[in-house]
Amino acid sequence: MARKRKNGDGTVRLRKDGRWEGRYVVGYDDSGNPKTKNVLTKTKGECVEKLKKLKESLGGIKSDKIKPDMPFGDWLEYWYENHCKPKVRPTTQMCYETRIYLHIIPELGKIKLNKLTQNDLQQFYTRLKTEGRQINADIYGEGLSDRTIRGCHANCRAALEKAAQDGLIRTNPAIDCKLPPKKAREMQVLTHAEMQRFLIQAKEEGYFELFLLELATGLRRGEIMAL
Repeated sequence: MARKRKNGDGTVRLRKDGRWEGRYVVGYDDSGNPKTKNVLTKTKGECVEKLKKLKESLGGIKSDKIKPDMPFGDWLEYWYENHCKPKVRPTTQMCYETRIYLHIIPELGKIKLNKLTQNDLQQFYTRLKTEGRQINADIYGEGLSDRTIRGCHANCRAALEKAAQDGLIRTNPAIDCKLPPKKAREMQVLTHAEMQRFLIQAKEEGYFELFLLELATGLRRGEIMAL
């Protein structure tokens, strides 16, 4: 099984053929799927060392490159890999990486960190709302959901807040940006007849007890699966 290493250094695992494999995410395609490069060695120590060299050769950001006039995209990636990614779950990482590599960096990545303004961010959020969707736009429309826009803002704001704390910028330009309002999702409740039909089908498929417990208690999915 692959072992997740700290601070975005990639993953190292022992293959079935006895060799050690190191993988490093180098970017994401238009669908948000990770693109990786790998190294193969006979020992774990060699693998860790080769993976480190691979990352450096691909332009991994070193501490001496962190400065106020660096591209915002470079800072965002550095912040994510070193200050954010190690603290969040894999499912959350996927959401963050889709926002960062599919939306934020292509739009704002070339602007210098200390030159990024609130107006830049505000215009970016407006574009996301009207024409930000890159996948399945013919089905869902050209604009992204309010939730995704708020998520992009949350990532930008957190990265810029860290930059302000580190003295790279004077103030956080993401503060006080206008965002789409949060909308409470209307709860969908099954009728008594719908519950009966649902449980009949669940019994035929072997999940009767599982869904009966869910309907009777209202436990969350993770709690049900734990039981």
